[in-house]
Amino acid sequence: MIRDTSLQDALLTPPPAQKAKRRALLAGGAVALAALAVFLLSNWSASERSVSASRLRIAEVGRGTLVRDASVNGRVVAAVSPTLFATAPAIVNLKVAAGDTVKKGDVLAVLESPDLSDALKREQSTYEQLKAEVARQQILSRKQKLLAQREADTAEIERLSAQRTLERYDSVGQVGIIAKIDYQKAKDALNSAQIRARHAAQAANLEGDDVALAIRTKTGEMERARLAMANAQRRVDELTVRAPVDGFIGTLNVQNRMMVAANAPLMTLVDLSRLEVELEVPETYVSDLGLGMNAEIALPAGTATGKLTALSPEVVKNQVLARVRFDGEQPQGLRQSQRVTARLLIEEKPNVLMVARGPFVESEGGRFAYVVRDGVAVRTPIRIGATSVSAVEILSGLKSGDRIVVAGTDAFENAASVSID
Repeated sequence: MIRDTSLQDALLTPPPAQKAKRRALLAGGAVALAALAVFLLSNWSASERSVSASRLRIAEVGRGTLVRDASVNGRVVAAVSPTLFATAPAIVNLKVAAGDTVKKGDVLAVLESPDLSDALKREQSTYEQLKAEVARQQILSRKQKLLAQREADTAEIERLSAQRTLERYDSVGQVGIIAKIDYQKAKDALNSAQIRARHAAQAANLEGDDVALAIRTKTGEMERARLAMANAQRRVDELTVRAPVDGFIGTLNVQNRMMVAANAPLMTLVDLSRLEVELEVPETYVSDLGLGMNAEIALPAGTATGKLTALSPEVVKNQVLARVRFDGEQPQGLRQSQRVTARLLIEEKPNVLMVARGPFVESEGGRFAYVVRDGVAVRTPIRIGATSVSAVEILSGLKSGDRIVVAGTDAFENAASVSID
C-alpha cells in the first residue's frame, strides 16, 4: 500500500548560472523602483500643491478655424402682430373671442358712434343741397346766356335794318330825291346800330364767361362737400373693425358693450404664418453685431438657420433686443412666445492657435494657464485673443501640442506648479 508520493519526488538543484541571473533581475527591478521613487519625490518636492487628475479637465492646444459666436436666449414672436385701435369714442360690440382664428377681411368688432353717424348725415345733406344748387345754376346760366344772345341778335337786326335804309338812300340820293340831312341821319343810324350790335355781341360773350365761372364756383363747393361726405363715410366705415391679415386673436383689451375712448387699443391679431425669433443679446456683444449676421436657432425639432434683420437702438437691463428671420421655409411646430436658444455667428478666423474654452479664462482673466508636463501643471503667462462659446484663441505663451488645464484650476490657488496625481 502506497501512503503518499514523497518517495517518488526527487529534489533538483538549479545550476549556478541560473541563480546569478535571478539575482541580477531582482537587483535591476530594485534600482528601477528606486529611480521612479526618486523622480516622483523630486516632482512632488518641486510642486507647491497636489491635485487629483479626476478633478481636472485637460485640453490640447491646436490649430483650426475659430468661429466667434455668442449663445443667447430668445423667444418666438410673430413678425406681423398688429394692434387694432378704436378710431373714435364708441361702444364696442365684439364679434370674436380670444384665440379665434380669423381670415383677412372678417369682421372682428362693430363700434357704435352716434356722433359720427350724425356727422355723415349732415355731410350727405349738404352735398345734396349743393348738388341741387349746381343744377339750378346751370339752368340760370343757360337762361342768362339766352337773354344775352337775344339782345345781341336784336342789335344785329337793327344794324341790318339801318344798313338797308342807308343803301336805299344811296340809290336815290344820286338824283336828289331826298334831302341831304335825311341821308346823313341814315348814316348816323347805321353807325349807331353797328355800335350797339358790337357791344351786344361782346356783352353776350362776357355773360357766357360769367355764368361759366358761377357754375365752376358752385361745382367746387359741391366737390368739397362730396369730399367731406366721403371722409365722414370713411370714418363710419372704420367703425366696423376688420382683420387686416390672416391669424388668430391674441389679446382682447376690451369687453363686449364697453365704452372706449378714441385711439384705445381693442385687440391684438397674431399672424402665425410669419414668425421670427426675438433674441436677448448682452450689451457686451452689441459692438460686434451687424444686420445680416448668420444665426443658428436650437429648436425641439432640430437646428434652423436665420439672419439678423433688426437691432434695438436702446439697452434695457444690460440687454439689447435683436430680431432673426428664418432662412427659407419657416420650421413647423413653432408657437408664439416659445423659448429658444440661438447662436450668433459673429466672425470666422481660420488657421489660428486655439484651445477648448473653460473656466480658466474667467478665473485667470485670460492671462495665465497651467501647462501640464510630466504630471506637473506649471503656471504659464499667456495672451488670448478672440473667444467663442467653445474655444479661445491663443496669441502667445503656448504652442501647438501643449496640454493645459481648462477646468478645475480653482483648486490650484494660483500656485506656481501643481502636482497632478
